[in-house]
Amino acid sequence: MTMQRALVLEKQHQLALREIDLPDAVGPGMVKIKLHTVGVCGSDVHYYTHGRIGPFVVEAPMVLGHEAAGTIVEMGEGVDSLAIGDRVCMEPGVPDPNSRASRLGLYNVDPAVRFWATPPIHGVLTPFVVHPANFTFKLPDNVSFAEGAMVEPFAVGMQAAAKARITPGDTAIVMGAGPIGTMVALAALAGGCARVIVSDLAQPKLDIAAQYQGIIPVNIRDTDLKAEIDALTEGWGADVVFECSGSPRAWDGIVDVLRPGGTVVAVGLPVEPVPLDIASLSVKEARIESVFRYAHQYDRAIALMGSGKVDLKPLISETFPFEQSIEAFDRAVEARPSDVKLQIVMDA
Repeated sequence: MTMQRALVLEKQHQLALREIDLPDAVGPGMVKIKLHTVGVCGSDVHYYTHGRIGPFVVEAPMVLGHEAAGTIVEMGEGVDSLAIGDRVCMEPGVPDPNSRASRLGLYNVDPAVRFWATPPIHGVLTPFVVHPANFTFKLPDNVSFAEGAMVEPFAVGMQAAAKARITPGDTAIVMGAGPIGTMVALAALAGGCARVIVSDLAQPKLDIAAQYQGIIPVNIRDTDLKAEIDALTEGWGADVVFECSGSPRAWDGIVDVLRPGGTVVAVGLPVEPVPLDIASLSVKEARIESVFRYAHQYDRAIALMGSGKVDLKPLISETFPFEQSIEAFDRAVEARPSDVKLQIVMDA
């Protein structure tokens, strides 16, 4: 263990930049990474404002941050896939490799997974972190640290697109134009969708999403989503509907915009149970999929970004130096409509 300066969530509503004792031993199969860029995620903000997410409760000081990129500075025995000096991003959830979920390839739902900045596991808003090499991924030369720190949320979009089983030429709807919604839309386009309708109430977020070819923004404050999709599909409906807002109200009439035999993918997490019209789903023989983080998506996400087919840079709204981390989180709490992704640079 060694003392490192970090952004620490002391308890609900209380952040501090201070020294804290963190692990630093680089054992076999591990690498030590000097952090460069860390994204501010909605879950980090939720722990700050609410002190918990479902059963995960902040009961002791915890370092925040799990969307990260940096440089390898030390390697443990047996690591031969990486090298000191490699620019990397890190998948933040480490499962038990011997669990039944991991053996089935479903390591993201392993009950024993240790995920950065999920109580009681510390996150990475600190200068250095030690992490398994198997969950550390080299960045292509043309992918910046800032983009590398976006791989984590983009992997959620990749997981959603994979669960949707997109067929080339599909039409999709994404409900919610926040960071995850927009990245789901980009993953859906990369997966073969011909067009993606993105709906939201916040016009500034829709304007950002509209920069991408293939995305059709719909402000549901003044436009009827069903009428819009009926006009685009001659009344047939969307092949896939991704619910990314987390709003319970989004589920009202969600089946109405779906084509017969279509798929609903639950990405956002409502804070309360939502009613589901099983009869309407059955009449259309619709399929429902759900998403919890991601599994086996990091390498694919990085490949898409490195190829130039997916550009996440327009989604970075503002960057803060590490010493202004608390200001960055307070800005995130404001939830400005024009903000998509805020990032913190450790060595600004």
